[in-house]
Formats: sequence, C-alpha cells, structure tokens
Amino acid sequence: MSRANVLLLLSGSIAAYKACTVISRLAQAGVTVQTVATPAALRFVGAATLEGLSGRPVFSNLWEEGRALDHIEHARAADLALLCPATANTINRLAAGLADDPVGALFLAWELKQKPWWIAPAMNHHMWQHPATTASLAKLRDWGVRVLDPVDGPHACGEDGAGRLMDPEAIAAEVLAALPK
Repeated sequence: MSRANVLLLLSGSIAAYKACTVISRLAQAGVTVQTVATPAALRFVGAATLEGLSGRPVFSNLWEEGRALDHIEHARAADLALLCPATANTINRLAAGLADDPVGALFLAWELKQKPWWIAPAMNHHMWQHPATTASLAKLRDWGVRVLDPVDGPHACGEDGAGRLMDPEAIAAEVLAALPK
C-alpha cells in the first residue's frame, strides 16, 4: 500500500504558524506532505520550517526554473488538498479563477469531482462575514470544496468573533480520517 499524499497550501495569515502543527501531525502519521506557500505566507512562516516539517522543498514560485509543471504534477500526485490557513484574499481569488500564483494554478489544475479540496479559513470576523467572502465561499462549496469553518474566539487584531482558524489538531484528525487507507 502506498502512502497517502496531501498537498498543504498556506496563504498569508498570522495563523500560518498553526498550519505547521497540521503538517507535523500528518508527517508523523506517515503522510507525504507537499507544502505550497504564497509569498505572503512565507512572510509569516519560513520555507526552511515548512521543508523541515515535510521533508520536501516548498513550492512557492510558478516561474522558478525547472518547476514549470509543478502545479500539474502536484495536483496529480495528491490525494487531498488543504488550504490552511485560507485568507479572505485567497478564497476570493480561488472563486474568481485566478491562477497567477501556485495556489491558484493548483486549484485550477485540481480534479474537483475526483479528489477533495478543503479550505480552513482564518481571518478577522468582519472579513469572514463580508459579502464578497460569503459569496466566494458559496461558489467554492457549490464546486465541491469542503470548508472547515472557523471558530469564534479572539483574533490577533484584538477583536473577537468568528474567523479564528479551527484547532490544528482537529484539522489534522479530519484530514487523516479522510485519506485512503
């Protein structure tokens, strides 16, 4: 039996550090984890950390020499994709079909009807409730994307409300339960 493969994508949120727990738990369970990070995500969590946790180089630049087809190859190889944390910006970009970064390109290359694509949003509660975000989430759900809804709680900005990333241990447990055995 081959190991399960997860594509773990990060966008630029202070909650990116929590994704490191998800990566670690999946890797400890024997899952092959390929990380993908937006430039903004790498401002919060370094590539060395992601590579150290996953044991694989981070895919973060569509235009890096020798990586022109990575978005296709990673989409083919993975059993499940998880965007964690998913910012309002990235959610809205996915719903618009923009593919000018690795996250967007992978989303468009993903077989939504064949394999699960999940997002775990993290953002300020006003951003979570904004009509643009709610409309984009409805569109993504309609396309078959599973949303691991954020929880109520304090935010890094000092405000409180829905938008806090779901507990990383719970996220890892849900992913592990969904992977092929």
